[in-house]
Amino acid sequence: MPNFRSKKWLIVGLMMVFLAVTLVGCSSQDADIPGNEGQQSAEPVTLLVSAAASLTDAMADIEKAYQEEHSNVSFDFNLGSSGSLQQQIEQGAPADVFISAAKGKMDPLEEKDLIVKETRKDVVKNTLVLVVGKDNDTIKSFEDLEKARVIAMGEPDSVPAGKYASETLTNLNLLDKLKDKMVYAKDVRQVLAYVESGDAEAGLVYQTDANISDKVKVAAVADGSLHSPLVYPVAVIKDTENQEEAKAFVDFLSSEKAAVIFEKHGFTMVK
Repeated sequence: MPNFRSKKWLIVGLMMVFLAVTLVGCSSQDADIPGNEGQQSAEPVTLLVSAAASLTDAMADIEKAYQEEHSNVSFDFNLGSSGSLQQQIEQGAPADVFISAAKGKMDPLEEKDLIVKETRKDVVKNTLVLVVGKDNDTIKSFEDLEKARVIAMGEPDSVPAGKYASETLTNLNLLDKLKDKMVYAKDVRQVLAYVESGDAEAGLVYQTDANISDKVKVAAVADGSLHSPLVYPVAVIKDTENQEEAKAFVDFLSSEKAAVIFEKHGFTMVK
């Protein structure tokens, strides 16, 4: 007599195996569908970004915007003068991405083969301005700096804003007249702090720095012809262990989403 119970369980078992194989196949196909990659969990990555101090506020917003699309990526920002950051990288300090406030601080890294050359690009531009305290009505132009007792600017050899300031004052035939009144800062944010506190009557900073302070006002804007092009280049550091993630972040900096953020902070995108 046929064993119907055995045949029944055999059929059930075969159906379960078929179902399992079908589900695995579907999952595999779904993973191969373009656009589904983001649904798979990605390994967490921390990008170390060395960036010019003048980018401090913009980078905070860039970080938030980037993490909306790349939740697995976190950031560790090393903010300071571009010259100091350049030296750190040359001496082997870890970094994944470098954003400089001057081409002159990126060029030596490229010459020494310390960056991934094909990732280098100019991202944004800035403007050099002369700022004074909010209540200062004495200094209204660069020529009025002769009336000041103390003037702040970045150290020209290490701070791009200081180099641009030196070039501007030289071309206006003012640098030699003002050199005894100068106090030099480690980065552009320190220049701003000197003016805000009243330790300096005037200072040369970027427009983006002046925009964040309610304690200073812009007395004059330096014409672009008075100094080197004020452009911010970015590149991936060659020794990074996160090259693909670093490249993706560098590409994002030229996106429309990043442009909105940079322009909100007073930068101009490089076309």
